Amino acid sequence: MKQKTPVVELNRSLGIWSALSLVIGTIIGAGVFVRQAAVLDDAGSTTGALFAWLAGGVLTLTAGLTIAEIASQMPHTGGLYVYMERMYGRLWGFLSGWMQIIIYGPAIIAALAAYLGILMTDFFHLSGGWGLAVSLGTLVAVGALNLFFNRYGATFAIITTICKLLPIVAIIVFGLFFGDGNALGHSVSSATQHGSNFGVAILATLFAFDGWILVANLGDEIKEPQKLLPRAIIGGISIVMVIYLLVAYGVFASLPASTIHRLGTGAIPFLATKDFGAIGGKLLSIGVIISIIGCINGKIMTFPRIMYAMARDRELPFSRVLGYLSPKTRTPIFSTIAVLLIAALMVLFANADRLSELCIFTVYCFYVMAFLGSFKLRRQHKERPFSMPLFPLTPIVAIGGSLFVLISEVFSDFTGVLFSLGMVVVGIPVYYYEIKHNHAEDFVKEDSGK
Repeated sequence: MKQKTPVVELNRSLGIWSALSLVIGTIIGAGVFVRQAAVLDDAGSTTGALFAWLAGGVLTLTAGLTIAEIASQMPHTGGLYVYMERMYGRLWGFLSGWMQIIIYGPAIIAALAAYLGILMTDFFHLSGGWGLAVSLGTLVAVGALNLFFNRYGATFAIITTICKLLPIVAIIVFGLFFGDGNALGHSVSSATQHGSNFGVAILATLFAFDGWILVANLGDEIKEPQKLLPRAIIGGISIVMVIYLLVAYGVFASLPASTIHRLGTGAIPFLATKDFGAIGGKLLSIGVIISIIGCINGKIMTFPRIMYAMARDRELPFSRVLGYLSPKTRTPIFSTIAVLLIAALMVLFANADRLSELCIFTVYCFYVMAFLGSFKLRRQHKERPFSMPLFPLTPIVAIGGSLFVLISEVFSDFTGVLFSLGMVVVGIPVYYYEIKHNHAEDFVKEDSGK
């Protein structure tokens, strides 16, 4: 029989602004600054690119609405891990959590830290060797912040979210009111070999929206989670969707499509320098750096909660240690340290960006299962704290978008898909060993108690 009795409870202190900032902060990293050219190239025109950003936002919003309904019924720490367990059983819950804490989560954190190291060395004109030190130093500093009361990490999320929005607002305002031309109808088909591949463009935007679900990992730390979790998820995704559309429009209004194609990831830095001078370019770089640090903070706050929830349910090796909460700060100290250690090892010895890409397939597999589970929950529970609008169309669109990602991954990276599935399979013997070990331990305790 499952036992889940933590020594102390998590600190339920996060309000709507903290939750909303975490959603926005974990979605907006560097993608909005570096993906404009890629989406434009794949879409073939500025109009197509804007529709791609809109389509990606709508698909993400339908996913968010579906999860919001599920989260309102299961507002507990662990997020997707808890949903999968309640809807499909312990094994499926474990496997969804296993992938996120062993590979996917640490790899995303490590990839962001590595990219931050590159940006910082460029910004301060340091030698390349400093990049590794900056990456590891950032992990230590942001990780240390999250070992204290959760309100510190939440406050940092609010501050970094505000800071990262400042350069975004500048780009939007300048593009809307001072742009050189019309943002619509400019074609890049003559300048690029991609031609028009609208589906691939949508796929690129979906990856830029990833991270919206992570606030659900903090279910037991949010005030009135049945109400605030749906509001944070839906509000955060909606805000980001509007931001992405306005940034894309601002860029397309300020630069010719051929120039954006030629500059690639350097399009927005070039735009900032062109519009605001050298100081503007520096300020944009600072904005990107803050954006990435804020994104790292959000992921360090959320991924260890999955590990803590699994350890609390005694499904991991060293569960007693990983399931420990500080009596003073009520944060999962050792789970946070464990995730940071895995991320640091990936920074040192692996291509973390590649690892995070490899795990996209299985993460979306679990998304599809969760979306399908919403139909099951609807049959079981007539009354819900939050009901998604336009059911069943909303989850059907979410499922269709996720299947699109899965099929695209199979065709574009079949080897990576096999690796991703292999990492899930590795978790199966770990699960059964821990279940058997804990069952035997409980039996010994019962026998000794007699």
